[in-house]
Amino acid sequence: MRSRDPGGPRRLVARLRRVVSRVRRVPARLWWTSLAVLAVGVLAISYALTRPAPPATLTRADVAADVQAGIERRAEQDAVRPADATLAHAAIEPSLVLITTRLAGDRSGTGAGVVVNADGTVLTALHVVDGAESITISFSDGTNAGADVIESTRASDIATLRPHRLPDTVVPAVLGGAVQVGAPVFAVGHPLGLTDSLSAGIVSALDRTVTVEGTRKLEHLIQFDAAVNPGNSGGPLLNRAGQVVGIVTGLANPTDQSLFVGIGFAVPIATAGGAAGSPPR
Repeated sequence: MRSRDPGGPRRLVARLRRVVSRVRRVPARLWWTSLAVLAVGVLAISYALTRPAPPATLTRADVAADVQAGIERRAEQDAVRPADATLAHAAIEPSLVLITTRLAGDRSGTGAGVVVNADGTVLTALHVVDGAESITISFSDGTNAGADVIESTRASDIATLRPHRLPDTVVPAVLGGAVQVGAPVFAVGHPLGLTDSLSAGIVSALDRTVTVEGTRKLEHLIQFDAAVNPGNSGGPLLNRAGQVVGIVTGLANPTDQSLFVGIGFAVPIATAGGAAGSPPR
C-alpha cells in the first residue's frame, strides 16, 4: 500500500493557480493588441477621408462655363431686385416738381424743387426763384400752379414755396439723414430742360465752402460727382433709399460756363429742411 504524500495537495493547488494565472493573462495581451490594431486602422481611415484631394486641372471650357454661370446668376438677381437708382427714382418721382420763373426783360428760368410736407410746401434753391416776377410749379401729375416765396435763407441758398393750389394727391418726399464720403447718391432734376432726369455718383467730400456771386460764401455743403447742369438747381440729392439728403445748389466750373465738370454741391437736408420747418426724419 502506497503512502500518501502529505504535501501533495498543496503542490497541486499551487500548480493549478499558475495555470489559471497564465490563462487570465493571455486574453489581456490579446485585448491590448487588438486595441492597438484598431487604433492604427482608425487613424489610417481618418487620414484617407480628410487629406486634401489633388487640385483639379481647369480647362478653358471650365473657366468659360464658370464665367457664364456667374453672368446668369447676376442677371437673375438684377431681375428680382431693381437697381438702387431705379428704386430711388421711383421713390422721389411723385414729389419732384418743375419750377419755371419769369424775370424782368421777358427772361425766364427753370429749376427743380421737391415737395416736403403734406401741405404741399416746396423746397428749392433760392437762386432759382430770386428776383422772379412770377413763379409756376408743375407737379408730377401735370398740375400747374402759381407759387409764392414764403421763406428764404440767403446764407444757405434755400427758399420755401407755397403753391396757390395743389394736385389731388400730395406725396411729400421722405427726408433722410447725414451721408458719408463714398456713399452712392443720385441727383434728380431738369438739366438743360430735360425734365425728370436722374444722374448717379458718390459723395466726394463733406463740409465744403464755396464762394458764389464773387463774395457770398455757402458753407457746410455736400460735394458729389453725380452730373448736374442748369435746371438741376433746387432739385433733391438722394441716397440709395430715395430719401432726400440734400438740395442741389450749384456746380463748380473753372470757366465762366455753367456746365458740369465733375463737381456738384448740395445743401444738407438738416439745413435745408429746417428752413422749410421740416426737420429730417
